Amino acid sequence: MLEQVKDIIQREAKQFFQLKKSERLWHIPVLASLCTGLPLLVGYYVGRLDFGTLACIGGLVILYLPSTSLENRMLTLLVCAFGFIMSFTVGIAFSFNHYVSAVIVGLYAFGVNWLTNYFRLPPPGNFFFIMLASMASCMPFDLLAIPTKIGLVALGTMGGFVLAMAFSLYIIRKYPDKMKDPGTRKRIYTNLTESFIMGLFIAISLLTGHIFQLDNPYWIPISCLAIMQGMNATQVGQRSFHRIIGTFIGMGFSWLLLQLNLSTLQICISIILLQYIIEILVVRHYALAVIFITPMTVFLIELSRGAGIDANLVIATRFLDITIGSLIGALGGWLLHNQKLHQKAERQIRKTRVAILRK
Repeated sequence: MLEQVKDIIQREAKQFFQLKKSERLWHIPVLASLCTGLPLLVGYYVGRLDFGTLACIGGLVILYLPSTSLENRMLTLLVCAFGFIMSFTVGIAFSFNHYVSAVIVGLYAFGVNWLTNYFRLPPPGNFFFIMLASMASCMPFDLLAIPTKIGLVALGTMGGFVLAMAFSLYIIRKYPDKMKDPGTRKRIYTNLTESFIMGLFIAISLLTGHIFQLDNPYWIPISCLAIMQGMNATQVGQRSFHRIIGTFIGMGFSWLLLQLNLSTLQICISIILLQYIIEILVVRHYALAVIFITPMTVFLIELSRGAGIDANLVIATRFLDITIGSLIGALGGWLLHNQKLHQKAERQIRKTRVAILRK
C-alpha cells in the first residue's frame, strides 16, 4: 500500500514539472492578445475602461477558431460569437436575484454542455459560454444598462471575428487545412447525465458564493468548471491541485506587480502580455498558466472598479474563491467520470422513457 502511494506521489511530482508538447501555432496567442488588448486600449483612449473590459471578454471568441477550411472557420466562429452574446444575455437578464440567477445559469450550463458535446466542439468547449453567463449573473442589475453591456460584448466578438478572418486568409495559404477527427459522439443518455451533473454543480458553486456573500462569486463556478473539464478522474484531481498551487504562487506574483504602482496604460499593456503568456502555457502546463491568470484577473478587476481597491483583499478573496471552486469541481468531476453512476442513470432514464411511452 505504501509503495503504491509512493509511486503515485513520484509520478504526480514528475508530471508537475513536465511541459507538454503542443502543435499550437504561435499566431493564436498573438491573436488572443490582440482581441483582448485592443478593446482595452480603445477604452483607455476614450476614457471608458469599463466598456473596454466588457468588449475584451467578447474578444475571447477567437479561441474557438478551428484549423479547418475558411468556410468552416468563419461559420464556427460566427456560431460561437452568437453563443457568447446569448450567454451574457442570459446571465445579466436574471441578475436581479442571486438565487434565481444561480438556478438559471445551472440550467443554461446543462443546455450548453449538451450542445457542445452533441456537436463535438473541441476545447475550450463549453468553458467560455458558461463563464460569461456566470460573470454576467453577478453584475449589478441595471435594466437600462443591459442593452449597452450586451452591445459591448457583441462588439468584442465582432472585433475577434474580423481579426480571425484576416488571419485565416493569410494562414490557409501558408499551412494546409488540418481536419481533425472530432471524436466519437457521446451516447444520448451519457450526454444527458453529464450535462445534468455539470449544470447542478455550476448552480451549487454559484449559490455557495452568494450564500457566503463572497466578492466576485463567479470565480467559484469558473474554477469548478475548469476542474470538471478534466478528461478523466485522474486529470480532474491533477487540475484541482494545479489550480490551487498555481493560484497560490500567482497571488504572490500579483502582489509584487501591484507594488509597482503601474499606470492605467501600463496595466492595459500588462494584460496583453499576460494573455499572450497564458495562451502559450495553458496547453503545456496548467499550473504555470494559472500563475499568470491570477494577476491578469486582478488587473481586470482593478480596471473595472477604478483606483482605490484593496489589493490584498482582492488577492485573498480570489484565492478563497479558487480553493472553494476547485474542491466543488473535484467532487463534480468525480461524479462526472463515475461509470457506475452513469449506468444507473441510463437505466433509470430508459425505464422512465418506456413508462411515459406506455401511457
